[in-house]
Amino acid sequence: MAEAKTRPSDSSVQDYLASRASGEQLADGKALVALLQRVTGERPRMWGPSIVGFGSYRYPLASGKLGESCATGFAVRGKELVVYLVAEGPDQRALLARLGKHKLGKACLYFKRLADLDLKVLEKLVAGSLAEVRRRHGKDSSR
Repeated sequence: MAEAKTRPSDSSVQDYLASRASGEQLADGKALVALLQRVTGERPRMWGPSIVGFGSYRYPLASGKLGESCATGFAVRGKELVVYLVAEGPDQRALLARLGKHKLGKACLYFKRLADLDLKVLEKLVAGSLAEVRRRHGKDSSR
């Protein structure tokens, strides 16, 4: 079985942002680091070559082994930024309706700039996502 590509590494978050982000994205990336660090209480860490992750959790694989992922994080994806979170349920949907200009994938919140979003709502979305990750995978899922 192939090894997971998205694993924590000692690569520099600042180097990643400097190499991938435009000027506005760099400022937004730094603001996201501060916001996600405040909400999670975790320091940023690179996961694979392109995800700035905060905290972690383990989940069961079909093979019986455990996989690991960051509890939340973000990445620069071309002209967009993406925040990784769980946004399910009526409370999260109500927050999404108030968030601002974004697109939502299964576990990806896409947007062009933080100025398009209500940051207090984003903070609540991330906090709700962390609560759901902990509910699903255990209280001590962050390592």
